[in-house]
Amino acid sequence: MAIPVIDFSKLDGNERAETMAALAAAFEEWGFFQLVNTGIPDELLERVKKVCNDCYKLREPGFKESNPAVKALAELVEKEGEGLTPKKIVDMDWEDVFTLQDDLPWPSNPPAFKETMMEYRRELKKLAEKMLGVMEELLGLEEGHIKKTFTNDGDFEAFYGTKVSHYPPCPRPDLIGGLRAHTDAGGLIMLFQDDRIGGLQVLRDGQWVDVQPLENAIVINTGDQIEVLTNGRYKSAWHRILSTRDGNRRSIASFYNPARLATIAPATAASMAGGEYPSFVFGDYMEVYIKQKFQAKEPRFAAMATAKQ
Repeated sequence: MAIPVIDFSKLDGNERAETMAALAAAFEEWGFFQLVNTGIPDELLERVKKVCNDCYKLREPGFKESNPAVKALAELVEKEGEGLTPKKIVDMDWEDVFTLQDDLPWPSNPPAFKETMMEYRRELKKLAEKMLGVMEELLGLEEGHIKKTFTNDGDFEAFYGTKVSHYPPCPRPDLIGGLRAHTDAGGLIMLFQDDRIGGLQVLRDGQWVDVQPLENAIVINTGDQIEVLTNGRYKSAWHRILSTRDGNRRSIASFYNPARLATIAPATAASMAGGEYPSFVFGDYMEVYIKQKFQAKEPRFAAMATAKQ
């Protein structure tokens, strides 16, 4: 079993109908797929790889010296050496991470980092808005509906952030994972993952499936807000990242999310399999999500329905 790989360039050619059908199936059956030939220049993607790898080299000493997961694992291994049976760490991740937003400070080293990542984020934002248009067409929604929802009909800016992560070699992947299983809270997620080192998995029909590294592909997945907006037709997918003894996995995830004050509500009829999803303010959902990120998503939706009563 492998997640779908879709040639995005065919959306503008003679194979548009087949490509749209493939995208519809990927959204509905997986909530996770890979896009190739996205129109983002390979030269830019190669520069992104370099500046992010160079940035981590500067951060690596700090990760090894002060990351809580490193300390917790070292203590666990020490106890094992004393004859105690270690239990897997379930409340930490083997991850070095920082976020990029236009209104927050960015790393100043390496020197090319900011310029390269700003250019990359502009390209990813264009891709995100094109993908929203694809979803609207597939769902039979008015053009621009999702963006209007995410911005509260233009009152606010949609949230757009990028998470730069590295998952360094882990001496004991049996005792700690790279990133715990979760669904994403927001809207559309675009991931530029490592093209050599695997570890990303998506849950489908109770089975964890590897998201195989694919050079210069962009992995697309939908978050909880798309599940609500589509009334469960496009479900957010559970995913995780395994830690590994070998290699330093790079992961650059960009999130196109609603503004915190935007009201999210179903835009399509409820499916036969379930009832109507609630409507709510995205910021209220985030307050619940932050506390329950690694838990089942259904209670989060239920909390939003209860909050309105």
